Amino acid sequence: MDVGPGSVKSLAPDAAARRMRRLRLLALMAALLALLAGAAWFTHRLFTLVVVDDARVAADMITIASRVPGWVAEVRVIAGDTPGKGSLLLRIDSRESEIALREIEARLATLAARRAELEARLSMVDRQTESAAAGTRAKLEVARAALPAAIAERVLAEAEHERAQMLVASGSGTRQRQDQTRSGLDMARQKVLAATAEILNAEAQIAASEAAREELVVLRRQLEALGPQQQELEAQRDRAALDLADRRIVMPFDGSIDRVFVDPGEYVAAGQRLLMLHDPARVRVEANVKETEIRWFRPGTHVQVTVDALPGQRFEGVVERVAGAATSEFALLPSPNPSGNFTKITQRLPVRVALQPPPAPGLLRPGMMVQIEAAAIE
Repeated sequence: MDVGPGSVKSLAPDAAARRMRRLRLLALMAALLALLAGAAWFTHRLFTLVVVDDARVAADMITIASRVPGWVAEVRVIAGDTPGKGSLLLRIDSRESEIALREIEARLATLAARRAELEARLSMVDRQTESAAAGTRAKLEVARAALPAAIAERVLAEAEHERAQMLVASGSGTRQRQDQTRSGLDMARQKVLAATAEILNAEAQIAASEAAREELVVLRRQLEALGPQQQELEAQRDRAALDLADRRIVMPFDGSIDRVFVDPGEYVAAGQRLLMLHDPARVRVEANVKETEIRWFRPGTHVQVTVDALPGQRFEGVVERVAGAATSEFALLPSPNPSGNFTKITQRLPVRVALQPPPAPGLLRPGMMVQIEAAAIE
């Protein structure tokens, strides 16, 4: 049998064909194994996990409004800024409020000066009337002490004058002596009258001093009347200071600015919204779960969260709240069924999930779409 080079060449294509068939068979087997593995993985997830696609990152969106009307003088932030607590965000024109506050402070200063004047006058009148009354009482005591001596002197003068008259009538006395005793009697009577008048005068002065001290009551009433006036002005000052402070809009917490609704130069009314912001450190996940799957999302259930914007990252979460009513109950347009025709539609219930541990502030932003996975095992 002749076997030459031509026979060797005819066997090479057959070997190559067999190798290609083997490779194709291995590739087909690998594809089948991958398909089986994918089917097993899908079947496992289908029967052991509940996946909710209708979920997103949420946060408490705070809308800051203006309490006072006015022109916007300055806006210091834009959407996306992350100012700290107490940072100035927006300023409303405050010139009129500053003038009103200065006016009220000036009125308070005038009232304080009036109070000081009344207190000084009260002290002066008190000292003057007290010293005058003390001097008058001393004069009264002196006059009252002098009256008995004047009366005794008058009685003595009357007795001497009677004796002088008797002596003259009997011829033993002289008319000169009688005249002297009459003059002494008149002088004694004048002294009694003078002492009595001095007493009356002192008593009148004491009454006048007591009447003058009534001015103290008037001054005290005027001082008391200043109290309500001061309280009213202080309330007006506090109101003006509050109005002035409300014209500076500051950040209530460390947060992120989401929207700015006004520009410098615009006029804003009381209650008009100015900015919208949220706290990046207090984000959460909210989902609308089918009523047929809500049994897997009881409060305290551990779930896993994946974010569409962060592929490959998984977050741990815990169900915090399950709403007490389906989302259809909060629809603006209710759907009654008066005709009796009924189509059953699976309803959804809002579920709130807290991320534990919390993600870094700013990593998750409100509105991002996420998926929630919960174990579907009894």
